[in-house]
Amino acid sequence: MVYLVVCIVALFVSALTLFSGFGLGTLLMPAFAIFFPVEYAVGATAIVHLANNVFKLGLVGKMADYKVVVKFAVPASIMAIVGALLLNYFAGTEPLADYTVGGKPCTVTVVKLVIAFLIAAFAMLELHPRFEKIAFNPKYIPLGGLLSGFFGGLSGLQGALRSAFLVRTGLAKEAFVGTSVVSACVVDISRLAVYGVTFFSKHFTIFENRVGIGLIIAATLTAFLGSFLGSRLIKKITMRTIQVIVGILLFFVSIMLGAGLI
Repeated sequence: MVYLVVCIVALFVSALTLFSGFGLGTLLMPAFAIFFPVEYAVGATAIVHLANNVFKLGLVGKMADYKVVVKFAVPASIMAIVGALLLNYFAGTEPLADYTVGGKPCTVTVVKLVIAFLIAAFAMLELHPRFEKIAFNPKYIPLGGLLSGFFGGLSGLQGALRSAFLVRTGLAKEAFVGTSVVSACVVDISRLAVYGVTFFSKHFTIFENRVGIGLIIAATLTAFLGSFLGSRLIKKITMRTIQVIVGILLFFVSIMLGAGLI
């Protein structure tokens, strides 16, 4: 059942990212969090996210402006490590509260509250009409890398900030896409290195049993398929109705997560 749900979500989300305005990590991570501990959900999403970006890298990586990549991705990779270490710290803290709803045990933790807040905040940002028009001066590219990398390492939510800081660089559309993909790959590699050294290495058996390598592979392959089908069926446009629906669902997930219900 978990395979069915996660793979359907990965397929749907991967296609949806082409026109919803939300990124793969923004939508897939909450889906994983429904079934698994938050830190493992972030880590599992990072693996799928990196694989998907490597796939894109082969297509558009050569179009990237590597001067901009260095300015953005180097500070982003450093702060991705900081964010990932902070996630590991939060994951190791004691639960804040325990209670039962209908016989189901629920636990409120620091990591759940942090991720819930970030999901709600990024959903609000991406739903706000003015956010689509926000673009920072190119001189702030390193700052954008710091912020995007930090939140990417902490929660996997990084795409919105990355786009806001890179959109005013004067890059052609192809170079913008290529630069974004290369930068995302750098952040994913940096945070996965930390996840691997921290909770993955210490609790790999738990990760393997709770999430499963097969599920990660299945989610990755269905994400590839979703990207392919989405690119064939639709053009990259913004559909406001879908954005609102997805945003509401993200708020719902953030409330459930913060309350310890998932």
